[in-house]
Amino acid sequence: MIEAYLGDLRARLDGPASAKRDLLREARDGLTDAADAYREGGWSEHDAQRRAVDDFGPVHLIARDYQAELGMHSGTRTLWKLIIGVPLMQIAWDYARKWTFGDWSQLDTPTPAWYQYVAHFTHGSVFLVPVLGVFVLVCMRWLSRRMDGVRLVRTAGVLIGEAVGLNLLSVAMLVFATGIIDASRLFLSVPCGILMILWVVLSVRLALLARRSWRSCATIVT
Repeated sequence: MIEAYLGDLRARLDGPASAKRDLLREARDGLTDAADAYREGGWSEHDAQRRAVDDFGPVHLIARDYQAELGMHSGTRTLWKLIIGVPLMQIAWDYARKWTFGDWSQLDTPTPAWYQYVAHFTHGSVFLVPVLGVFVLVCMRWLSRRMDGVRLVRTAGVLIGEAVGLNLLSVAMLVFATGIIDASRLFLSVPCGILMILWVVLSVRLALLARRSWRSCATIVT
């Protein structure tokens, strides 16, 4: 009965494999200890496991709480990648451009005035996004004392989506605008080209991780 219960619980959870494994291990230990106590009290193996499962709680309620915890774990990891990864990519690209290409005055094509607004928006977002990420982390910590796990993970999912969405929008605008003017600017040098690709990959990856947080919310609702 314990294995069947854990199998049902496992099927209802969605989230990072390591965190999910830890929660299931915690549940297994609790159920096993409770069953052992009942066996020592004279109950049969079947009845001991049945009572342990009954005491642990209905699987849909336990899954709801565990899913909220998985959602918070996934969201926190996403935020730290956002806070560290986004400014790191910008700094690395700027240094690569200076060392391997030089000053912007070496560009062969003129830069339209409207492109400056796009560039300023992207550079501003590089610093705004980490600040927003830290703000979300602080809010999550503050709200954790005032909300239950389910409401907290739903709220966190919205905040994380906004931070990740801003980063993805700024990168997409920069790549699209640069491609219109002169696509070669995306690859000023081999290091710059590699870092630009990594920046896009990181932004898409963060969006997928944020989507996982939203999926955790949907799983809780279901």
